[in-house]
Amino acid sequence: MKSTFFSLLILLLVVSACSTEKKATKAFLLGKYQNAIELYKKTGNSPKANFFIAESYRLSNRLKEAEQYYSRAGGRGIDKDTIKFYYAQSLKANTKYEDAKKQYEELIASSSNEALKDRAKTEMNGLAYLAKLNETTSYYKVKNLEDINTPASEYSPVYLSNELYFTSSRGDGKIYEAEGKPFTDLYKVATKGANVDLNTIAKLPEGINDNIRNEGCVTFSPDGKTMVFAKGNSEKKKGGGADVDLYISRFRNNVWSEPIPININTQFKNESDPDAKNYSWDSTPAFSQDGRTLYFASNRKGGYGGTDLYSAQMDSRGRFTRVRNLGPEINTPGDELFPYIAEDAKLYFASDAHPGYGGLDLFVVKRANGKTQIENLGQPMNSSDDDFGIFLFKPDRGFFASNRSGGKGDDDIYTFVNEDPNLKVVNYYLQGVAYTEDKDQNRQILPNAKVSLLDAKGDLMQDYTTGNDGKFLFRVYENEDYNLVGETDGYLIKRQNYTMKGKSVDPNSLKELITTITLDTLIVLDRIELNKIFVLDNIYYNYNKSDIRPDAAKELDKLVQLLVDNPEIKIELGSHTDSVDTDDYNQRLSQRRAESAVAYIVQHGIAPDRLVAKGYGESKPIARNTNPDGTDNPVGRQKNRRTEFKILEVSSRTKPIQDEEVDEEDKYFRDN
Repeated sequence: MKSTFFSLLILLLVVSACSTEKKATKAFLLGKYQNAIELYKKTGNSPKANFFIAESYRLSNRLKEAEQYYSRAGGRGIDKDTIKFYYAQSLKANTKYEDAKKQYEELIASSSNEALKDRAKTEMNGLAYLAKLNETTSYYKVKNLEDINTPASEYSPVYLSNELYFTSSRGDGKIYEAEGKPFTDLYKVATKGANVDLNTIAKLPEGINDNIRNEGCVTFSPDGKTMVFAKGNSEKKKGGGADVDLYISRFRNNVWSEPIPININTQFKNESDPDAKNYSWDSTPAFSQDGRTLYFASNRKGGYGGTDLYSAQMDSRGRFTRVRNLGPEINTPGDELFPYIAEDAKLYFASDAHPGYGGLDLFVVKRANGKTQIENLGQPMNSSDDDFGIFLFKPDRGFFASNRSGGKGDDDIYTFVNEDPNLKVVNYYLQGVAYTEDKDQNRQILPNAKVSLLDAKGDLMQDYTTGNDGKFLFRVYENEDYNLVGETDGYLIKRQNYTMKGKSVDPNSLKELITTITLDTLIVLDRIELNKIFVLDNIYYNYNKSDIRPDAAKELDKLVQLLVDNPEIKIELGSHTDSVDTDDYNQRLSQRRAESAVAYIVQHGIAPDRLVAKGYGESKPIARNTNPDGTDNPVGRQKNRRTEFKILEVSSRTKPIQDEEVDEEDKYFRDN
């Protein structure tokens, strides 16, 4: 009888454990990590349970707590190399750098997973980098903003018009099951620099905040009238789930409009399937200083790892277009989050995979001679915990968030001052005017012209649509080469070089903390007109020759680019000679020269049917072949040995077909 009782008890315990494990697994797959942790702990101390507890801590941003569980993790079907890597990461988060180094070394020696081995090697190099970083002098001083912090979480500080906006879980409402904490809301408080007025702390209004979703990081356009912020989606909402989207709201008539999802959220692609599991996480937005670019973090497909940094351009309708990954120099197999563009155009962000002390560290991206350099801000800005969400309200001071020890609770907001005596901010801007010339060569302003700034590699940096004044403005950097590209309907797309080399100033010669230097340029667009003749610079030939000289090749390369940029035109390439030799000979020579130039262009990818070679011989001189006294004029003859092109045909430019479907955001901008 007693034996039967214990057998039944054991059976009940086994059945109960299996039922609890199923609930734990379901909670884990739904992203309810705190629930999963509590349930797995009830199933016993198995290696498999330890693995999922460790993963739940890691995925809910509590890597330190995961260490002891990774050390006991395992089980059938669970990758040992993955366990070892994240065990090393958790050791690093707990400042056990030598122990972490040992785990990385073992992983590199034994693993066949090349991706993990590469990450382990990067982490090893990062530990060596930290040793050197700690030897450098830090001018930063940090202080907990005690007045505003609570035992709950406060993070993502944003300063605007003497008000500090931030995110906090200080509420006592519904619990967010992923972390076991109250949902977060957006707050604001009046402040002068870092001196807050506690009597003014208030939640942002309903509609922005609600009690069933997390409201996350926020950013504002420079005029403060456009707000973009992150919001978790309710599971009850069609297309929702455990994802996060970016929302936009406008300040009109002293109220914030109802926020709507912005068009770059990848959730929109999946709304026909509410049960899909591939929604992306789009969050931590930040406007550029001019308000024309939005930076954000996302784990959408096509990135380099966990969450990557992206940018999107705002068009004239206020919609965001041309979403672009910031590339592998910035993004890693780990997580990059919380971008911020400072007044000097430097990009700050947080990462757990660039060389750091553990968890998220703060980094700054600097440009030098066209190359990207990424620097860890060092201690005390960074710690072995998570340090993130930087915002500078002056070039030498600002806010950031950290969950480092010694704070008042979970994430706290900190203030900092940079006391570097050599700190100088020099902003370079390139301003210009787009115009055309009439038949009398009088300048005419070109409104609604699109002017783009490309770097030396041809990658787009910024673009601008001119207003009625034809003006454009770009942020540029010292010692870099650029291409300006201008285009508008009815005109040839035009490219021209611009260099910043030799145009920078020595910061040591400046007295002010901030100096702005504005440089000027012009871009001239030519109207597309049939039979209009364009003289090519420096397309000259040696006497009695039709070979393409090196200096001529450079100019023909520009013509190739012009034909690539303007695929709708067909041209005649006309060649001219001086008056030496007979008319017949010069006619044949000029034809050979024109055909030689056309052959060069065809070799560089232009379709032959877009080109006509025409020799004019000596029939159309533009300079004297001889001086008035009858002596030879070599300068004039060189000018006459020229090449021109003439537009013969123009086909209409093909424009992409626009989808007629109107989404929520289209309707919003149409109605407002």
